[in-house]
Amino acid sequence: INVIFQISLVHSLAFSAHVIVGTVNGTEAKPHSRPYMVSVQKNWLHTCGGFLISDEFVLTAAHCRKNSETLTVVVGAHDLKNKTEGSVCIEVKSYHQHPDFTEDPVMNDIMLLRKKVTQNEKVNWISIPIKEDETEVHSVCSVAGWGRLDNGSLSNRLMETHVKIMNHTKCENKWGKGDSGGPLVCGKTAVGVTSFGDPNLCNSPELPEVYMKVSAYLQWIHKFIGNQRNQRGFCRRKRRKERE
Repeated sequence: INVIFQISLVHSLAFSAHVIVGTVNGTEAKPHSRPYMVSVQKNWLHTCGGFLISDEFVLTAAHCRKNSETLTVVVGAHDLKNKTEGSVCIEVKSYHQHPDFTEDPVMNDIMLLRKKVTQNEKVNWISIPIKEDETEVHSVCSVAGWGRLDNGSLSNRLMETHVKIMNHTKCENKWGKGDSGGPLVCGKTAVGVTSFGDPNLCNSPELPEVYMKVSAYLQWIHKFIGNQRNQRGFCRRKRRKERE
């Protein structure tokens, strides 16, 4: 995971971040300790992270899908190369990019992927904010992903690190491929989606990441998931998809 050296409130829709503990590459997560984590893949290769917010929807970054390409999601994984750990590969049924998403500059970089999963000890969704709110400056949060390590290699195993929210507006758009789309987690709530910064607005050498603020998009998110989150989304079991 290519981690951040600075987290700041960039504007009302986004954050950026600063690593406070661990190595630059983060540390390997305890296997299956983050059952909401999803690998978003193209042609069976990891492209982006994502996270379950119900039994039917993954939240990720809009830029992770280009040119109407077909994506799949892998749930229940820790080591993406380990085909015996019980992970499941699922085809995405529908794609919902934010209607105001733009790539230059990067704005509203958020997307919902619809699919059906079954809850177990390795697969579960994470809470999102229930109302639009600000994450307090200096809050200690965490990020995780299977992205590119500092030495240039890709991590097959889920990595994690801790970050601190900071009120600083200088940042630079430098990213580890594969970390995009994953969650910024504060406490037990996913408050951000890993995105990009705007290089025209940022001017810091410390390699920050920028996150779309989930609470700013609650109305849009609930247009799709409705009241599902109040119905304990995983209680209806369904035959598991084919395993990979």
